[in-house]
Amino acid sequence: MPDSAGAGPARGPVRIRLAHTAELTPGELAAARTLLDDAFADSPGEEFTDEDWDHSRGGMHVLAWEGAALIGHAAVVQRRLLHGGRALRTGYVEGVAVRADRRGRGVGAALMTAAERVVHGGYELGALGSAEDATGFYTARGWRPWQGPLSALTPDGVVPTPEEAGWIHVLAVAGTPLDPTGPLTCDWRDGEVW
Repeated sequence: MPDSAGAGPARGPVRIRLAHTAELTPGELAAARTLLDDAFADSPGEEFTDEDWDHSRGGMHVLAWEGAALIGHAAVVQRRLLHGGRALRTGYVEGVAVRADRRGRGVGAALMTAAERVVHGGYELGALGSAEDATGFYTARGWRPWQGPLSALTPDGVVPTPEEAGWIHVLAVAGTPLDPTGPLTCDWRDGEVW
């Protein structure tokens, strides 16, 4: 199984792999989960839950390998966001993390470049929920905080989610009309809806 945690000297160039969840081995999935658990444990008040892991599967994974060590992960999964009278096919970015001892070396940018290529190639919109310390990283890449009201389509109907204001970012895809001051509603899922 690939080493997902050991620190130490660089083991060679970083290799980016793009694969669907169904193409990943049990060892690769376990390494990704361990990386995400460890990365989120480094952030005060953050925890990577079973629901977060579930949200990260079923789509395309971007894996950053340094030799046999997994040092970065991001995923793009399909969701439907309601906006302007349409249910937009959205590439929702989940589970973005770089191993602590490999941060600041361009690994996150490489992960997002591959994820953004997936979004632009297969979706009408890109979206993600940003942690506070990552908003500058995403905005520098062209992701914009949604300015309009946010809500979720729940089993009890549409429920406002004002606590998410400023944290939900979108990446425009050519040909998709957007009013960034208008309402944006996400589809339902267990755990954190955004």
